[in-house]
Parts: sequence; C-alpha cells; structure tokens
Amino acid sequence: MYLCAVKLSVIIPVYRVEQTLVPCVESVVGQDYGDMEVILVDDGSPDRCPQLCETLARKYPAVSVVHRSNGGLSAARNTGLSAARGEYVTFIDSDDWLEPHTYAPLMDLLSRHPDIDLLEYSADIKGEELLRLEDKVYHNARDYWTQAQAFRHTYAWNKIYRATLFNGVAFPEDKVFEDVWTLPLILQRARRVATTPQGLYHYRRNTQGITANATGAELASLLEAHLATPLPTPLIHLINIQLDVYRLGRRILLPDGLPAERGKNVAEKIKLFIYKQLGIKNLCIIHKTFRSH
Repeated sequence: MYLCAVKLSVIIPVYRVEQTLVPCVESVVGQDYGDMEVILVDDGSPDRCPQLCETLARKYPAVSVVHRSNGGLSAARNTGLSAARGEYVTFIDSDDWLEPHTYAPLMDLLSRHPDIDLLEYSADIKGEELLRLEDKVYHNARDYWTQAQAFRHTYAWNKIYRATLFNGVAFPEDKVFEDVWTLPLILQRARRVATTPQGLYHYRRNTQGITANATGAELASLLEAHLATPLPTPLIHLINIQLDVYRLGRRILLPDGLPAERGKNVAEKIKLFIYKQLGIKNLCIIHKTFRSH
C-alpha cells in the first residue's frame, strides 16, 4: 500500500471550498520542506473546485488530484490514504492553512526520533482557543489520552502519523465525529506519541459545520465513540456530552455507576455528586430544567 516514494503525504479533501482552496494548498507547497506530496481529493464537489484542483496540479509538481463521487469527509480521507506513498501522512481541511515553517521542524523531529509514530502539533482554533502543546513524549496511548487530554482534541488535522498505522484502519464513513472514532484505534498501534509546540495549524471555524450545529443524534454518536474506546475518558467529559444529548433529544446513553474523579470546580463537583447519588437520568432532568429557566 505504501511505497514510501516520499517522506510525507499531505491529504486534502476538497468539497465546496472555492474561496479557500488555493490559499490552503499554497500554504502547504510554500513550506520549506520538499520531500512531500500533496494529494487533493475532489469529493465530487459541484462547484469550480475540480477545475481549481487541476490548475493547482499543473502549477505545482508536488500536487496530484484524485476525483471521486461524493462520499463525505471520511470517504475522501480514505481515498487519500489509498493513494498516499509517504512514510508519514497528515491531513488538512481545505478551508484551513498552515503557518510558514511548520513541516520542516516537525519532520526533523520525527527523523531524529524514529520510534515516534504519531506527532501532534499546536493549532490556532479560530474563535475558540489556541491549542499550544508542550514538548513531551508519551510512552503509551493511555498517558497521551489522559495527561495531554487528547480526548479534547482528537482532530485528524494537527497530527503527523506513520502511514502504517492506517493499515487495516479507516475513517468510518457512516458516522459523524469520525476523528473520535478513529484516533483511539490509531493510538493503540503507536509505539510512542509526542506533542510539540513547534509549527501551527490554522483552523477556520465553520459556523455551518457539524461541530457548531450538532444535533442530539450527532452528539450521541460522539458519546458512543468515547464509550467505545478502551482509553479512559474522564467521567465529567462524558457527562457533559450526555447532558447535551439529553437536552437535544432526551436520549440516555451514559450508564450509571462509572468511577468518578474529583471535580475541578463547583459546577463539576455538583454534577458528579448528583450523578453518583441520583443517577444520570435525574442529572439530565435537573440540568435541562435549570437551563430552561
């Protein structure tokens, strides 16, 4: 599957991004790192994106294009993985962009530490936060998941992966919040995981996207993903998702009796106390009642 003709394969799914595609791609090909390929996956975009992809491929030798019928983000990423030839792979959403001089230090770090199979770097999440990561190596998936709080930033796009981690693993094409379903599978194959403050991924918040407008059913999929992973997601994080699931659709997915950690603030302590004493359903009812007043 992976011929390793280049060191890094950059996979960019493309769908209805006429205004942002060119600056996104140019932020990648303008990096001071040359041993890479850039794979544009046109996911059946109905606008001018297919033509823009071809124009970019003619202009930049590192860029290639794969056209496919529309199947969604997961399907586009999987198509890109099938075409990738790099020893490492990474993803960029086509409405985002990279800070200059991002890839060179990241790939240098991976070259100097060949036992690192996954490297997460910092991200500027427009309208939300600056995810500034520390310089640290984690020797197992559990430590990375809990100590780095990776369960809060499971994004596919601010990480570089050894390509072989995806052998037998694909993004689920029938689920939303596909990153949360996929990352734990990848982590269990990784020898070492590292985080670094070097480099910066610029994420453009999409006010029309799933994250900003998730329904109860979509948030239920997010909760199901966390419950399915063997990695220990803190109970308060699960409770907060369940409260939104109930508020939007009155579904109860979180079981009672899960071990609870100590809350970090008054609100968390109250939620954990009610969960322990009265159960998740009563907590959801109380929370929904207070929010409605």
